[in-house]
Amino acid sequence: MAVEDVGQDAGESPRSLQRQIGWRDAFWVASGVPALVLFTMGGVAATSGKASWLVWVAAITVAFIQAFTYAEIAGLFPGKSGGAAIHSAIAWSRYGKLFAPIAVWCNWSAWSVVLSIGAGLGAGYVLNLFFAPDAAITSWQIVLADLGWLKEGLTLRINATFIVAATLLLGCFAIQRGGILRSARVTMLLGIAALVPLILIGIVPLFTGDMPRENFLPLVPLAYDAAGQAVDGSWDKAGWIAVSGALFVALWSANGFETAACYTREFKDPARDTFLALMSSGLLCVGVFTLVPLAFQGSLGIEGMIAPGIRSGMDVGHVLADILGGGLILETIVAVLLILAIMLCIMTAMSGAARTSYQGSVEGWLPRYLSHVNKAGAPTHAMWTDLVLNLGLLLMSDYIFVLAATNVSYMVFTFLYVNAGWIHRLDRPHWVRPYRVPRLLLIAGVLMSFVNMAVAGLGANIWGQGTLLTGFVIVFLAVPFFIYRHYVQDKGVYPENMAEDMHLGPEAGVATRGGLLPYLALAGALAVTLACHLWVSA
Repeated sequence: MAVEDVGQDAGESPRSLQRQIGWRDAFWVASGVPALVLFTMGGVAATSGKASWLVWVAAITVAFIQAFTYAEIAGLFPGKSGGAAIHSAIAWSRYGKLFAPIAVWCNWSAWSVVLSIGAGLGAGYVLNLFFAPDAAITSWQIVLADLGWLKEGLTLRINATFIVAATLLLGCFAIQRGGILRSARVTMLLGIAALVPLILIGIVPLFTGDMPRENFLPLVPLAYDAAGQAVDGSWDKAGWIAVSGALFVALWSANGFETAACYTREFKDPARDTFLALMSSGLLCVGVFTLVPLAFQGSLGIEGMIAPGIRSGMDVGHVLADILGGGLILETIVAVLLILAIMLCIMTAMSGAARTSYQGSVEGWLPRYLSHVNKAGAPTHAMWTDLVLNLGLLLMSDYIFVLAATNVSYMVFTFLYVNAGWIHRLDRPHWVRPYRVPRLLLIAGVLMSFVNMAVAGLGANIWGQGTLLTGFVIVFLAVPFFIYRHYVQDKGVYPENMAEDMHLGPEAGVATRGGLLPYLALAGALAVTLACHLWVSA
């Protein structure tokens, strides 16, 4: 029987998310994150050259250090969906009304665009599988608008990629309407099929020895000579900027496994399941984000890494098939499995993003209609919002620009969340913590949050001159949505029980003890970002 999205009658108990899954289910729902390497691996390789593998090691190291802080905070709030965004909002909300909606918005905006980027990449794989590169169906397009003022060559258009990508999105949406348990079962099947080629691609070259030394050394960034030919660069200003731009988008992929904390409200044993889901997802990402880029770089060499089809991601499937031996049959099999991997990414992102905006609505920060839940416990109004937005983004001709711009907001979110760790320690020192991160790791995570902001300042504009500014505009789009919800819909009053739910009122053992420290941290992050950006621009 189909699940209907119906409203709630007066007097009916409000529907909410249901406790149906364990950490293994969340692991499979989050198992789409390793496949995010497919989204940015080509761009990272084409930007940083022989330093590409080092960029990926640095990215997953930063992400894994921060994950320990994520695990502690998530364990404090077993009744919250929406994961990291909501947990950080609770910390920052005691220091200003706008911090919480900005934290939620920044997380949602970065995760939501995975739908359009993934669907666009998956559509490219589908078209490459069935049609020749010069086929008419792959080259026709109708240009709707020219956005060259934002980024050179950027347009809104309708083409075969848009039509196939929209079909993929609608398929994922249909599955997710059945609730988290059905989504977890489907993603487990997709995960097994999709992760096998990624793991094989990472380990086969280690046994065959097909990783020529000259593709990795000397360990220097990419540069171009006077004739425009790719050459080995050096660790000068241009080299650091190139590597920072590559690290900027690699961090977008590597940080993604924090989505495993989005399902705390749906775990049967949230205190135990949240930590295990985060750590198991993180360890899987460490392996994939280290080995797959190494194999990719070893197979391509510098000339292959700068090819247009590699930067866009459309030819990544061909390269990965070649790593496993090549041939038409194997290439077809790998293409099908990679399409499944992309579907898995979309499922992961749709689940996490919808639950973040759902919980943001429940708490009174985002428009009220987003808090609707259907009979199966799926936040369908939030899912519809993601779907419509991403159908619009699919019209854009450059997905990497979309990724980079929203990644600025993701770096802001990551900063807010990691620093929420020590704010919660100050304000809630006696709360039970199922997992308590060691002090040195907590400090290391805070340092990494400043590294994230520095990388944004250094490398964001490699992906388009207006990327950093566009990213901060996206960050502050949270403000009008919050104003509409709080002052127009709710008349300046938070939803009933919100203050208690967010622990804002008087409570034994809880106090606003941070003083000026949270504001100083924010000022420091802004100063680091601006200083790095000015250095690049000088």
